[in-house]
Parts: sequence; C-alpha cells; structure tokens
Amino acid sequence: MSRRVQIAGAGIAGLTIALFLARAGFDVEIRERAQSLESVGAGLQLSPNATRLLDRLGLLPAIETASVAPQAIELRDARSLKPLAAVALGDFASRRWGAPYLVIHRGDLQRILLDAAIQEPQIGIRFGTQIDASAAADLTIGADGVWSTMRSRIAGASPTRFSGHVAWRALVDVGDPAFTGLAASLSPTSVTALLAPSFHLVAYPIRGGRALNLVAIMRGNAGADDWSQSVADAVPLPGDHAGTLRDLLAPVRGWTRWPLHDVDPSGKWGDAGGFLVGDAAHAMTPYAAQGAAMAIEDGAALAAALGTTPDIASALARYEAVRRSRLARVAGRARFNRFAWHAAGPVALARNLVLKTRTPERLAADFDWLYGFDAAAL
Repeated sequence: MSRRVQIAGAGIAGLTIALFLARAGFDVEIRERAQSLESVGAGLQLSPNATRLLDRLGLLPAIETASVAPQAIELRDARSLKPLAAVALGDFASRRWGAPYLVIHRGDLQRILLDAAIQEPQIGIRFGTQIDASAAADLTIGADGVWSTMRSRIAGASPTRFSGHVAWRALVDVGDPAFTGLAASLSPTSVTALLAPSFHLVAYPIRGGRALNLVAIMRGNAGADDWSQSVADAVPLPGDHAGTLRDLLAPVRGWTRWPLHDVDPSGKWGDAGGFLVGDAAHAMTPYAAQGAAMAIEDGAALAAALGTTPDIASALARYEAVRRSRLARVAGRARFNRFAWHAAGPVALARNLVLKTRTPERLAADFDWLYGFDAAAL
C-alpha cells in the first residue's frame, strides 16, 4: 500500500491525525488555508479518553505543563450556587481511567501539536494553501472543521446546521478584578457547571490557574444582532433568583459570542474525492465536552485502521464501522446533558434528587464507557 496522505486543515484534528499517521509510517502533507496559526479560541477539556492517546504521541508531559488537572467536576444550581453533585477527578481520574483529566487553552494545545508536527520528518506543512486535487496522494483527508470546504465536495455529506444555542466565552486573568469574585464563589481548582432552565455556565482554570475560562450557553440566533448585550443581562433567569450570578458576571469583559453549529454524523464521510474527520464529519455541540476528544480519537482510530488493513477502502470501512457507533453514543450523551442541565420545574427537581442520592462511585461509573475508551483498539 502506498503511504502518501494529504490533509486539509492544521487544527487539532488535522495535526493529531498527521502525527498518528506519521508514527505509523505514512508520509503526510498538511495544507492549511491560513497563513499561520494564531492562539485563538478559549479553553477546552481533555478527558482521559483523549489524554491517553496524546500520551502515546509522547506529548503528555508538555500538555500537563501547559494545562491544569482539575480536582472535580462540580454541578451547582445557577441561582443559589449551591452544590448538586461532584465527580472526582485529579489522581482519582488517573487511577480509575488510566489517564488524567486536563483543561487547557485551545491555542496552547494547538501549539504543542504543531511543534511536534514540525519536528516530525514525515510531516510537511504548507500554510496559505488548499488541497491540491492533482497531488500524488493516495488519501485526502478533510480535517478543516465545521465550516469544511472539503465537505462540499462529498455528495451525501451532512451540512452544517445551527443548533439554536449560542456560547458566550471569556477568559479572566488572575490580575482582573473579576477574578477574585469568581474564584471566591466558584471552585478555582475544579470544572464548575452552573445549571438553570434553558441555560448553563461552565467555569474552570487554565494556564496554571492564572486564568479562568468561562462559557455560558443559552438560546440565541445565528446572527450577530445582539452582540451589544452583556452576558450578565443575557442570563435567562428571573431577576430575583439571579442576583449573585449576575453580580459575578457583570465585571467580566471581553466576551465573544459563538453561534453553535453541528454536523449530523450519520451523513456520508467520504468518497473518491476525500474522507472527512473531526468537526468536518461530526461537529457536536459542547454539552458533553467531547469535541476535541473526538477529533483526537479519530486520529488514533484512523491510523490504526490504515496501519493494519492494506486496502484503503477496506480500512476506511473498518474505521467507519467503529467510529459511527462511538460517535452516536457520545452525541446521545450530549443530548441528554442538554436536556438534564437545562431542565426546569419537576424535571429539574427530579434531576437534583437523583444527583443527591448517587454515591461518588456511581457518579464515576457513569463515565467509564466514555473516559475508559481506547480509540486505537479497533
């Protein structure tokens, strides 16, 4: 089997796939439309199903240096800030799932992946270019994100669609006056999710605890006509129940508004013109915090399939058979989280009761299928 692969996109999916394929003996060329990679975006969560794979690339020490290992995922009521439940992380996560749970700035992870790709002799990176249909590549991979141009070339691929929700994101540095209030009211060493009807906010430390990453997800439109609204005012809670949270959010500056789009994973992923991975194939909304992890899993799984099955078409079919079922289950968990986290009335009361009665062991066991998964074991 020839070993030449061309990849569209130098994001997390493209770089991770390139590294796994290079380690499997493939010659890889990455083509990135941007002239250079900039440290854009916000925080992201790397659960054990992702960090175990990054460890196999030899990148975990660098990632741990640039990240934070939170001690828990805490669920709280957004109106009162009172705790509902907590899933232990830290050393517990490493022991239970065999790899750490980390939170990191997207730009820091992308920089580590890019540095590794640059040092890999079997990877070439060309910025300011797009896929060359005439190139002598045996496989062309579209890893160019939710707004993929490669997707438009594949008949039957799912289109991107607006979810009806928007994410407001902000980074609060330790020197910012808003940091003190947030750190005092929310755990500065955990991932905290504040739950309310039709709304939730997630906060966690990044960059060695020198900054807090905030993301508030609520209903909105795909346009930009309400950018001028402050997040504190946008929080969809009755005024008499949201004073504390609004007070915490009011001094935060630099919010960016991101309409959330997804891509139905049941669509076609490839044909003779190329093969889609990552968000280009199956972008999902962040209710399960698995977007980056699924892209990393794609890289390990695709390299395993291509490295052990000589025929490319057969390898891709094998890959799809495993990844489609996995992604369907993860997407199902994201839908459940959206329902449960945004619940109101009796459903919210029932949710809170269930959370309070579950033991720490039972809460952790709910994540075994997700965090204990090894994507390279096809």
